[in-house]
Amino acid sequence: MEVTTYMAVCRRVGDWWAISVPQLKGVHSQTRRLDQVEAMAREAIALMLDADPASIAVDVRPELPGVVSHALEARRAARQAEEDAERATAAAVRALLDDGYTVRDAGAMLNLSPQRISQIAPAAKARRKAG
Repeated sequence: MEVTTYMAVCRRVGDWWAISVPQLKGVHSQTRRLDQVEAMAREAIALMLDADPASIAVDVRPELPGVVSHALEARRAARQAEEDAERATAAAVRALLDDGYTVRDAGAMLNLSPQRISQIAPAAKARRKAG
């Protein structure tokens, strides 16, 4: 069965989420909770198109308050910083061990346990060989 994806734009109006589907003129619905938007939009689209709800996918796009957008961006930046820190740590472990430092000394310098250094070392070497 072919599945068609529709975008459901929703915004908070009082105690309700007002839902509209821009691709389909006249398709609107509402629900009290954001986690119900997808199901309500799918049902409204299926009724409008006289289609099987299983053939409809919904991409929910809520209008977000500024504080939520800020929090999401901060969380994305934190994930990116964590990935950068992991790559930098792996490179530092590889360099320290290649230069003859002990696992304990590398751990002390990087504020990590010797066990963690031992876990990172094989992964760092594997990434170097693959790269």
